[in-house]
Amino acid sequence: MSAPDASVTGPPRDAAVVDIGSNSVRLVIYRLEGRAVWTVFNEKVLAGLGADVAASGRLAPEGVEQAFAALKRFKALIDAARPDETFAVATAAVRDAGDGKAFVKRLKTEVGLPVRVLSGAEEARYAALGVLAGQPDADGVVGDLGGSSLELTPVAKGAPGAGVSLALGAFALRGADGFDAGKARAKTAKVLDGVGAEFKAETLYAVGGGWRNLALLQMRLADYPLQIVHQYEIGAADALTAARFIARQSKGSLQSIEGVSKRRLDTIPYAAVVLEGLIERLGLKRVVISAFGLREGLLLEAMPARTRALDPLIEGCAALGARQGVSEDIGPALEAWLGPSFATLDPVFPGRETVLIAAACRLADLGARLHPDHRADLVFEQTLRAPIAGMSHAERAFLAVSLFARHTASAGPPQARLLGRILSDERRERALALGAAMRLGCDLSGRSGALLGRSTLAIAGDALVLKTDQRWADMLLGEQTAKRAAQLADRLDLGLKIGR
Repeated sequence: MSAPDASVTGPPRDAAVVDIGSNSVRLVIYRLEGRAVWTVFNEKVLAGLGADVAASGRLAPEGVEQAFAALKRFKALIDAARPDETFAVATAAVRDAGDGKAFVKRLKTEVGLPVRVLSGAEEARYAALGVLAGQPDADGVVGDLGGSSLELTPVAKGAPGAGVSLALGAFALRGADGFDAGKARAKTAKVLDGVGAEFKAETLYAVGGGWRNLALLQMRLADYPLQIVHQYEIGAADALTAARFIARQSKGSLQSIEGVSKRRLDTIPYAAVVLEGLIERLGLKRVVISAFGLREGLLLEAMPARTRALDPLIEGCAALGARQGVSEDIGPALEAWLGPSFATLDPVFPGRETVLIAAACRLADLGARLHPDHRADLVFEQTLRAPIAGMSHAERAFLAVSLFARHTASAGPPQARLLGRILSDERRERALALGAAMRLGCDLSGRSGALLGRSTLAIAGDALVLKTDQRWADMLLGEQTAKRAAQLADRLDLGLKIGR
């Protein structure tokens, strides 16, 4: 399997990000393989630094001590890991608190950790860049909801616009008596009425732990079968129903719901109220959850321009395939070999077909080191749940089915209920055909990209045509080649011609 082009991406690098937020303090260590971003280590502490800022103008004393204990540990971990790059940033609570500068100074002298305090505009921009890191075609408005603030930033054509930071986090909305849905709605409406017209969009890309937990709860309400939050899409009506449901629940009721983070019980109702306000005022048609945000935005900005321009799905699949496969060149060779034929078919993912084919081909060797009796099922599950950005849930399912069919002629992939919910019959059939084409190409060439290039696959009229260069005609001999080609032709409802 071909790894990402090192001339563009450079060698793998490690980067550490310390994110000092209003509610959480977190360390994430990443492995960067070009445009592919992998989480190596992730630890957070819900210190609640910003809990008192709205009332007292100062950081919460208990939160400060919790944060310092966590940050001392994080510094030790960073020193041991020795990443190539380290980013340490603080957001709204430290920015707004009267003792924020003293907190940062103490961090530098006592912990040895220099921290950059982001402005509201910078925080908004990095959150939007993070969404684009995980979904380059994002088009709408990014909303990053933290403990103290909400950042709104328009995104279109791969770039963020001018953003704004609003006092709409849980700590900013909370009254002296705790959560009051009516008062929280009134505060939210007052703030959004001043800016709503500037950020109207069809799609909200929702960033933040409160909204991720809300999405997980909505998945359970909707009996949604794929529990992956990144790029989970909720229609505006369903999102509004979920938000209003959560806002009505007591803390005890929320605590009884499986999957809701117990550490976020105090903030989830506020996230629900803010989401409700955004849906009502921005004209949203859908909400897409992003697991990427400010931290990934910092990483994306630091990448060379040529690397940033690469597709995260293709690069992620190439990196995953390179680690687990055995063939160095079969992925790109398969794409070049079968791509022209599939380009003649009516697209089932308009505008995305070439990306998905390239991604699938780079995973074609994923099962090489797995037991042949279980390879198809294991590759299906791994592809379906791979921590790779840049694909919708339907695209995940499409790739999983295609990789299943890469290793077996069976028409029955696992998880029929899940596939029936996420993938249309037309897309499922195309995925099976793509898998059959990859299987034919791999078996025909013995997983040799160079040898595969001696043959051609084409659709001519109502026939699938498999040919070779004259000197390599012996490639086409054998029962298995004819069998694999016939299976592909049958998937495409075509006749079959094999010859020079």
